[in-house]
Amino acid sequence: MTLGTQRRVHPLTHLTGAASSAVRPVLESARAPARVLAAVSMGVYLEVRTELEPSVIALIAGEATRLPNSVLLAGELPHVSVGDEAAVGNGVIELGRYRVKPRRWWDPSPALPTVDLVRLAQATSALSPQTTRRPGLEGNAAITLLASGCAAGSLLRAVTAAEQLVGLGPGLTPSGDDVLAGLLVALRHLGTAAKVERAVWLADWLAAAVTFDAGTRTTPISATLLHCAARGEASPEVSAVLRGITGQQALEPALRRLLQLGHTSGADLAQGVRIGLDSVLALGARP
Repeated sequence: MTLGTQRRVHPLTHLTGAASSAVRPVLESARAPARVLAAVSMGVYLEVRTELEPSVIALIAGEATRLPNSVLLAGELPHVSVGDEAAVGNGVIELGRYRVKPRRWWDPSPALPTVDLVRLAQATSALSPQTTRRPGLEGNAAITLLASGCAAGSLLRAVTAAEQLVGLGPGLTPSGDDVLAGLLVALRHLGTAAKVERAVWLADWLAAAVTFDAGTRTTPISATLLHCAARGEASPEVSAVLRGITGQQALEPALRRLLQLGHTSGADLAQGVRIGLDSVLALGARP
């Protein structure tokens, strides 16, 4: 081979970061092929060909939202394009000339203290709609049915509404999915904190219903986030609101930060959390 036809070999670039424990099963399993699903200014989303969840892993940097399926890199994002091939497994992510190995782990599930219903009820006024950031599906009949069904502990009504909401709305995370994600996390964690077993039971069944065929009804990124929410995993912004509701930190600043997410994603998540809070209070008041 002549000098003019030799192929230039780029040195391997090693990246480190902090990964959500939610992605640990996928990262530590056998090596599986993946591809770049989306590449934006603050995140690269990899779709892994695996039966495990989360099947989408987000590589993020800087001030990007720390999704429960993400790896926060210590340096800059890899320079890649949609469709580029990758591999995930054996503890690393391989993406072109980049090799990502997490050095630290963080837990995307909020740890809440035991709390009584009186304390939870005090948070309802702060979560009342009083902002210009309105939910994307405000006034939608399925949202109304979801709220009433959950508050009544009616699995039939709640699941019927949830099935109408999966994948409903535009964007990488449709509004309907964001509402359901906020609801699932709130039901599970607030129900556990307040010892309202009916709320946790409802979260289990709703989680099974919305994740059953989410992969065929919504975007891959949103389907993965629904699977995370089904296990009680959320972004720090959602977790902070839940901690504010239970009195661990100031609620209103946490709510303002949540509402800033995306075009309507933050408002949609907050709407789901409010439905979950109202449901825990209603179910906890029943004999």
